[in-house]
Amino acid sequence: MASIFSKIISGEIPCYKITEDEHFFAFLDINPLAKGHTLVVPKNEIDYYFDLEDDLYTGINLFAKKIAKAIDKSVECSRVGVAVIGLEVAHAHIHLVPLNNIGDLNFANPKLQLSKEEFEEIANTIASNL
Repeated sequence: MASIFSKIISGEIPCYKITEDEHFFAFLDINPLAKGHTLVVPKNEIDYYFDLEDDLYTGINLFAKKIAKAIDKSVECSRVGVAVIGLEVAHAHIHLVPLNNIGDLNFANPKLQLSKEEFEEIANTIASNL
């Protein structure tokens, strides 16, 4: 059965897309820890991040780096944090989270409730800064 991320990539489930290329896809997390919280996923459905082939592993990190720099230009933050957890969805992915202090990367924190318009504005701003 396809993961929720595969359904997002195929367009079966809508998302606030940032960008994509031949191998990777980036979109806003629908339950963000901070404005600009973005997920970066490989288009191939691979469950465990460390099972990515070396070229995909390198590629996803380089792809995420470009997105992180665009988030940094788009959202007021001190840094963009990176988390690879892999328990919530069986599809390898990277969380890019704007941070102002270390506690901002705590996934137990309450998630933001943003409007459709806020999500669209954030996604468009990040995309325009790529």
